[in-house]
Amino acid sequence: MKLQRHGTIACLALTAVLGLSACGSDNNDSAGTSASASASADCAKGTLNAQGSSAQKNAMAEWIKAYQQKCAGSTINYEPTGSGAGIQAFIAGTADFAGSDSALKEEEKPQADAKCVGGQALNLPMVIGPVAVVYNVGGVDNLQLTPATLAKIFAGQVTKWDDAAIKADNPDAKLPSTAIQAVHRSDESGTTDNFTKYLSKTAAADWTFGNNKAWKAPGGVGAAKSDGVAGKVKSTEGTISYVEWSYAENSGLKKAKIQNGAGEFTELTAESAGKTIAGAKVEGQGDDLKMSIDYNTKEAGAYPIVLVTYEIVCSKGTPADKLPLVKGLLGHAASAEGQADLVELGYAPLPDSVRTKVEAAVKNLS
Repeated sequence: MKLQRHGTIACLALTAVLGLSACGSDNNDSAGTSASASASADCAKGTLNAQGSSAQKNAMAEWIKAYQQKCAGSTINYEPTGSGAGIQAFIAGTADFAGSDSALKEEEKPQADAKCVGGQALNLPMVIGPVAVVYNVGGVDNLQLTPATLAKIFAGQVTKWDDAAIKADNPDAKLPSTAIQAVHRSDESGTTDNFTKYLSKTAAADWTFGNNKAWKAPGGVGAAKSDGVAGKVKSTEGTISYVEWSYAENSGLKKAKIQNGAGEFTELTAESAGKTIAGAKVEGQGDDLKMSIDYNTKEAGAYPIVLVTYEIVCSKGTPADKLPLVKGLLGHAASAEGQADLVELGYAPLPDSVRTKVEAAVKNLS
């Protein structure tokens, strides 16, 4: 994976920005890192079935592997069905916890709470994933876009790559007259919810469709899950889309520079994403740790499109035969070691001020 080549650099950058206490020293020693990462795990036996966010699939796979290596007798299955499907499975009782790229919405919360006998459904941030704007346009290698231009493209107002709006953002580029094919998620997705939230917060005059897990704008073409989006862009000339950073890197896709609130066109790196993450605030109450991101950040060098992906879990009411394993796995995920493992996978670890709150919330599950 391309990310492995600069994992150490990314780790150092995030250490500087977020004050992390631990980082993997060498990608070639991944087995040792996993063993170290799971050293603090509280082992439990049994089987868990979870599903949801495909953006956090790679992070969850790493945590599950590390936990199961440490803890014999545990079987943990995570299906990347998409955030919307994951929440519905949690509500229906077919998922022991759900992964979601958005916190529970007001209309979902009562249904999710009803599953938690004597408690409530919690939003626990576990993964921070920068969202890359990816494109496939021959001869264009350093595309840069303002929020307004990006909104116009996905709203169907800008339909050619040599449109005046794109030319204004890229005065030195040789832009072809190729038709733009904007690709969006066909399934309900927290990545879509976050991307459309970004557009609605930064380009309200051009993006009038609000934010939602389901794509609401007309036109464009849909692709299922993060893998499908990345594959569609890689194989199709003239495409543009949004996908979590690790998928962009693993597929070798070109990534656009995005203008932040300070007026800078910023490349997506661990350091630039970390600058936006550092300004995120917890707005939930108690152990509910829903977060708010400033998409209009004026922090110099900040890349503004980042998402927080959550685990949706019961504060109380998880079946007794499942609870120890839920706490063991999520406790490992929230540990400093578990978060440090994310760097080389294309994610940004939680700021330690947030991570410790998540760790405490997991310990309080009952």
